[in-house]
Amino acid sequence: MISVITPVYNATKFIDATIEAVLAQDFTDWEWIMVEDGSTDGTREKLRALKDSGTLDERIHIVFMDDNGYGAAGGRNRGLDEAGGRYIAFLDADDIWKSDKLSKQLKFMEENDAAFCFTSYEFGDEEAVGTGKFVRVPRTLSYREALSRTVIFTSTVMFDTRKIDKSLLYMPYIASEDTATWWSILRTGVTAEGLDEVLTVYRRPKKSLSSNKFSAIRRIWALYREREGLGVLSSAWYFAGWAVRATLRRI
Repeated sequence: MISVITPVYNATKFIDATIEAVLAQDFTDWEWIMVEDGSTDGTREKLRALKDSGTLDERIHIVFMDDNGYGAAGGRNRGLDEAGGRYIAFLDADDIWKSDKLSKQLKFMEENDAAFCFTSYEFGDEEAVGTGKFVRVPRTLSYREALSRTVIFTSTVMFDTRKIDKSLLYMPYIASEDTATWWSILRTGVTAEGLDEVLTVYRRPKKSLSSNKFSAIRRIWALYREREGLGVLSSAWYFAGWAVRATLRRI
């Protein structure tokens, strides 16, 4: 079974489409743990009504948190507490999966004896309509390679907990917690296997691009220096590679 984990916060505009995408999967042996984190935009009420309606698919489990305080990492970690599947997949509440995402990724992992898998994806607009901009992934990715290219997107990953200790999937309560988690796993010697097929649409609501860029720069530098303990020169080397690839990915 695949346990899908989704932290949900202020996603009332997007969550219906995400639910449809999961229910449309051609692979059916899954459970979906949605962790609602005290939304203020009506999402909590929408999910509560759905849960109380008696019409909710029995594979969907909604957990309500009153005071997370740790953002998406807290929601994902709570979902991991509840997960019972051999495989773990993360899906953010505003992203969309193609209907064959789970089946193709699981087949790829089985064929390649993969412990950690990620896939290519497409940028989408506010309506999750593909923009034609794709992020292609390498066939494999090691720890050192990952430091200079944040190509692993959270809504594309899948893990086999018979090959990776589940405890490694719990995310730290820091900025860019997902990237920090991938690096921690890869640092153990695990190699991430890339499936170069677009199976996810990354919805990108309109935001201040300049503020996003500066925030990303601060986060990635902090990961190098504080999380990975790299020196200034090593951090600068990996940062240069990251900056070039991040720029090209958005052109």
